[in-house]
Amino acid sequence: MVFYKFKKEKRLKKASKANKVVSVIWRQAPASGSITIMYGVLAGLKVTDGQGRAAKGEFGFKSPQGRLDISVADAKLEPGAKPTTVRVENGKKSFAFFLRDVNSQTPVFIPLLGVVIIPAADPRGYEEVQTDVQAKGHVSIHQAIEAAPEETYEEACATNRVQMCPTWLGLSRDMRFFDVAHNAQMGYWGYVQARHHSVAVSHSETKGKEYRMDFAIGQGSACRIDIERRLEEGCLPILRSIQHEDAINYHVTAFASLEKGPISLKRLRGTEWEGCYPNMGGQMLKPDEVAKIKDLIEYEMHGRDEETICWVRVEAVNTSSTPAYAWMKLPSWKHDSLHGFSVFDTGDVLCINRLNGKPTTQNEMAILLPPGGTAVLDMIIPHSPLSTERALKLAKQDYTKHLDACRTFWKEKLASASSISVPEPAIDERIKAGLLHCDIATFGKEPSGTLLASIGFYAPIGSESSPIIQFFDSMGWHDVAERSLQFFLDRQREDGFIQNFGGYQLETGPALWSMGEHYRYTHDNAWVRKIKAKVLKSCDFLLAWRNRNKRAELRGNGYGMLDGKVADPEDFFHSFMLNALSYVGIARVAEMLKEVDPVQSKRLAKEAAAFRKDIRTAYYESIGRSPVIPLGDGTWTPTVAPWTEYPGPLVLFADGGDWFSHGTIACRDSMIGSLYLVIGEVLEPREMATEALLRTNQQLFTVRNAGLSQPYYCRHDHLHLIRDEVKEFLKTYYNQFTGLQDRETYTFWEHYWFASQHKTHEEGWFMMQTRWMLWMEQGESLHLLKAIPRRWLENGKQIELKDVASYFGKVSLKVESKLASGTIEADVVCTSARRPGSLVVRLPHPEQRKPIRVEGGVYDPKTESVKISGFKGKAHIRLTF
Repeated sequence: MVFYKFKKEKRLKKASKANKVVSVIWRQAPASGSITIMYGVLAGLKVTDGQGRAAKGEFGFKSPQGRLDISVADAKLEPGAKPTTVRVENGKKSFAFFLRDVNSQTPVFIPLLGVVIIPAADPRGYEEVQTDVQAKGHVSIHQAIEAAPEETYEEACATNRVQMCPTWLGLSRDMRFFDVAHNAQMGYWGYVQARHHSVAVSHSETKGKEYRMDFAIGQGSACRIDIERRLEEGCLPILRSIQHEDAINYHVTAFASLEKGPISLKRLRGTEWEGCYPNMGGQMLKPDEVAKIKDLIEYEMHGRDEETICWVRVEAVNTSSTPAYAWMKLPSWKHDSLHGFSVFDTGDVLCINRLNGKPTTQNEMAILLPPGGTAVLDMIIPHSPLSTERALKLAKQDYTKHLDACRTFWKEKLASASSISVPEPAIDERIKAGLLHCDIATFGKEPSGTLLASIGFYAPIGSESSPIIQFFDSMGWHDVAERSLQFFLDRQREDGFIQNFGGYQLETGPALWSMGEHYRYTHDNAWVRKIKAKVLKSCDFLLAWRNRNKRAELRGNGYGMLDGKVADPEDFFHSFMLNALSYVGIARVAEMLKEVDPVQSKRLAKEAAAFRKDIRTAYYESIGRSPVIPLGDGTWTPTVAPWTEYPGPLVLFADGGDWFSHGTIACRDSMIGSLYLVIGEVLEPREMATEALLRTNQQLFTVRNAGLSQPYYCRHDHLHLIRDEVKEFLKTYYNQFTGLQDRETYTFWEHYWFASQHKTHEEGWFMMQTRWMLWMEQGESLHLLKAIPRRWLENGKQIELKDVASYFGKVSLKVESKLASGTIEADVVCTSARRPGSLVVRLPHPEQRKPIRVEGGVYDPKTESVKISGFKGKAHIRLTF
């Protein structure tokens, strides 16, 4: 295990080279402090304004004003790693700066700390520098977003990359699903790839290698690609596509069903989770564990008496006024012309092919269609090859019955969840599609038992499965959420450690956090009693880990914090992400046990408070040694590192290193950085350190306020929301999903660069962003429509939530904009015994007008919200403009 450590800081020494002298000027001078130098030599200190002292690296002031000259020798001022860094130590207001950054043209002006740094020869004082900087009229990213109109879906689409992602078609719970897509490189339809979750199907004839069902329709690769795709009704896992050619349109429909008859909720069996987990990417089973369940694995993969199927129908339509040819090429295997089957040499049937209801007689076909004429090709693809006998029975199945049943199946799934309706189709459809996408990737046997809330190709991870499970709870699927949480308890080690994926060491805390969130929704004390021993064991594991790091040598460098790997990079450090999520996990367990076991609850609450204090101490210490950076408005801000062992953001290379990974130089800073301290409830949303963290992230690690590479790891979205920064949140919201998601089928990639399809971790966070936008708890208050786009309340538009789940019980809301008659009205119902103490409903006018009359509560013009104190369970609000 390798740790980056600070080079030995050098205090006052005799200068060996020409010195560089800079002045640090305080608006309110500190009583005491010290100066240390990294990669340079402190040659002298001198108080040049105010009453104070300076000697041997120490300084202090007795007057309000203060100016300190710092002389540095052996300075490294050239571009590159390990530049000379000056650290000014002053408790929570400590800071650091690169000596090479100091000049008079762009002075280091840090209003957050009330500090200016300029060359010693520059005679200006604090107020003069402040006036000069402000006079230039520059704006920061934050200021530019706030001054511009709200971001829109259309604007984001116009500037961001366009993604195409394969579509997963399955039945939920069952690991036997299909990824289906057109050949994006060649420009025509298509292929079907059967998978046992992450493991593609293979056969003895392919010598154990995966195979897929490739077919072709149309003329072939050409100078243009004209294919459109859509989910049925915008959200159901039934893929509709049209491949346009000059005379022929090829209409493609694909969906999953069952071999022996149409799917229904009653017929859904699913897969035993223990037989599915070994097929998941990143799973951590040992060889002896796999050996114990090899029969179960084999049964779930190959022993079932009914296969899932993918039904693909291609309808070729002649749209011209003259006869025209349509071309079709069946899956590329041996063709049985008697039965119309695609087969292996063994006779196993891979695909059943029907042209206009009859067996196909050849593998490739040219069909002359009269004007308006059609030809219908059905390809029925079993998940694993069938015998001829079973294939003949499947060939008699009725397409329409299967399609209708599939549609009903998914609609019943949606109907079992809470209902959300918003007036922007691009979002309304994505909400429903996202819930079903996450459901497709949640595996286990029905109707009860453990579920695997997988994250696309990968096994469940305590961290990455969190938004998926929390959104299940938000939509009233408490049973699905509880069963998904059970996986982490089932896989818990004897010592309480939870680890299921790729050597990640942060899963324990996030899993406990999600359990605590589930309890906030359900207040299910019987469930808590059932799992109490296990959650206590995990908490004690984390606390023992923490206690091992209460070592004297870690004072000022991660004392009392956990050290470990949080993601793919092999970084075993005292990261703020790991510690924030571990802290909030313990804190949530303390809440869960308050009624069930008050003694343990108090113990854990006390331990969590001490843990939080140590994390906060380390965080402020980290800020103190991290170099400040410039923002776009001419001010500078303090920064922070992702872990305690490095002086500042890694991308600044203050202590060297090679950090490029996962498509970005900012992998660690952006994706697994310190923003988790806010959602992990270690930092308050508006304290100085949080402001510095947010603006640093915004300046260095965002484009259009969207995170880099894997943007949903970047938790500034949550911070914008709780700070009521609506425009900044919407900038993030629209630009992240439009750049990462397939805009036709709403499937997410993991990264912008086509890594890992159907990534439900990203989709889960998008869904949670949408949930927070619509309803969000803050303390004893429930906030509704906290960050909706104001154009959602244009005349005639409605927003409706039906029985969505919250910490305060079920909530229903209906908002109607009647601006043609000058009003916006809202009705809220939350009759649970746990209803909130206050209700805050934001109702922004599309043209930013303020109401002339408010009925139902007290209006706050700053947030455009109506607050109802002493909420009784029902409310009617009416704004008149």
